[in-house]
Amino acid sequence: MAFGAFAGGPAADPGIGAAQRKSRVVLLLLLPGVIYLALTYVAPLISLVLTSLQSPSPTFDIGSYVYAFNIGNYATAISEYAPVLGRSFLFALTATVLTLVIGYPLAYFIGVTLRRFPLLQSLALVLVIAPFFISFLLRTLAWKQIFSDEGPVVSFLQALAILPHDAHVTGTPFMVIFGLTYNFLPFTVLPMYTSLERLDLRYLEAAGDLYASRWSSFWRVTFPLSLPGVVSGTLLTFIPATGDYINASPSFLGGLDTAMVGNVIEQNFLVLQNYPVAAAMSIVLMVAILIPVAVYVSLTKTEELL
Repeated sequence: MAFGAFAGGPAADPGIGAAQRKSRVVLLLLLPGVIYLALTYVAPLISLVLTSLQSPSPTFDIGSYVYAFNIGNYATAISEYAPVLGRSFLFALTATVLTLVIGYPLAYFIGVTLRRFPLLQSLALVLVIAPFFISFLLRTLAWKQIFSDEGPVVSFLQALAILPHDAHVTGTPFMVIFGLTYNFLPFTVLPMYTSLERLDLRYLEAAGDLYASRWSSFWRVTFPLSLPGVVSGTLLTFIPATGDYINASPSFLGGLDTAMVGNVIEQNFLVLQNYPVAAAMSIVLMVAILIPVAVYVSLTKTEELL
């Protein structure tokens, strides 16, 4: 026993064995999640990369490709669809800014102003979440009907001579941005509400005691403390909005001149059967999103969100 303690063996520190057993238990608990991620994320990503490097088969049949190392698919994707990529980022960024402008006051009202009225706060929160109970497609189709040429909005604006009689609202960039803003607004509001709901109001009282104006208190106290929610909400909106294809689709709110990257990928995969270019465009989109997101998180000093 004495020799074991002197040599630093297990008898020297019984806690070492317990720690090792605890580590094994943790690894076993993590194993299902790791396997799930490997099957649902890593494996499809590897398959996507391999597909993006394929070349046409020797027979040149439509939709027939062989595995190769054809990096020219990336050059084709970027050169042909660079304007579409830029349009996607512009639409997504505009929608993200609009959801922030609309969503922050709403989140503040629910998380701070209604804090004294728990019942009203819960009701308001339910109203924000309520759109999730209706299909994304049904909500988008409903807006298409409302803004159609024979719909109430266009008819009313034409009656007021605000729109000419041959004007269209659907199929325009305005309608695509409107659809993105509406559909992704809850994704922006909920994280901001979570941050603002935890805001300690005594900080605001202290700012008032130090003769800070409401505007100064907001920018120096409220907004910095809610910044993690702002970053999370805008990322949850910008990232999926960039790759969205439903709102920009001619079958829904978009038109032929409002196509986004998601529409291009869908067309290449399902219509043109140009799988390598579609896969390459998917990889390009992924990298193009990761770079500005990393810069954005770094500038807002919330690197822990990465």
